[in-house]
Amino acid sequence: MSVDDLKQPSQQQRTSPLRIAVLVSGNGSNLQVLIDAMQAGELPIEIVGVISNRDDAYAVTRAQQANIPVAVLSHTESGKRMGIKNFETHASAQLVAWQPDLIVLAGFMRVLSAAFIDNSIATMINLHPALLPAYKGLDTHQRAIQAGERYHGCSIHVVTAELDAGQVLTQGLLNVNPKDTSDSLQTRVQKLEHQLLPWTILLLAKGVLPLNTNKVSAEAKSYLPNLPFKLFLEV
Repeated sequence: MSVDDLKQPSQQQRTSPLRIAVLVSGNGSNLQVLIDAMQAGELPIEIVGVISNRDDAYAVTRAQQANIPVAVLSHTESGKRMGIKNFETHASAQLVAWQPDLIVLAGFMRVLSAAFIDNSIATMINLHPALLPAYKGLDTHQRAIQAGERYHGCSIHVVTAELDAGQVLTQGLLNVNPKDTSDSLQTRVQKLEHQLLPWTILLLAKGVLPLNTNKVSAEAKSYLPNLPFKLFLEV
């Protein structure tokens, strides 16, 4: 099945755009990819809002320039940095107001509590810069190089209470070059992320992957390979 096939309508595909909320902490390059694809009509999505836990995140500017609602939950009114419980209270209320079908963590750098995840209004997916289950956590590129890995890449997985441990939906793979440094590998993986994220969201929007992403339906298993779907690219 090709991406072009996914763009053909079917009776089982949704007729309205997939409503997406995005949680960010930094530059927001993956958010920009989704904004561009949405505005170009390449993805059947509506980004209903962006939540940032940092007031200096450039992702906030990207969202504002695209006229997307933004909630910055970085500090309290007294100027103190917002604790995770306070953040989750405000974030949960905002998500309920936006009513997304899917929540995307794209460069979001806070660890969310089990209660927040379990009571989420919609499935949450996260973009992780490694081929899970290998290299959970931070410093993934340097660790892959030090281990002498031949392949590296990125994964999109369902968010669960256990860090980077939810069902892996898709992965993008590339060859590790002998001259790669942590920085060069990070740059190459980021280019891969910019292709993997919209591809995965297209699969979700078209019903190839169910929005209840804990498992693929029995019907889907009859004609699709086991998860994760893998995208092999040389970047």
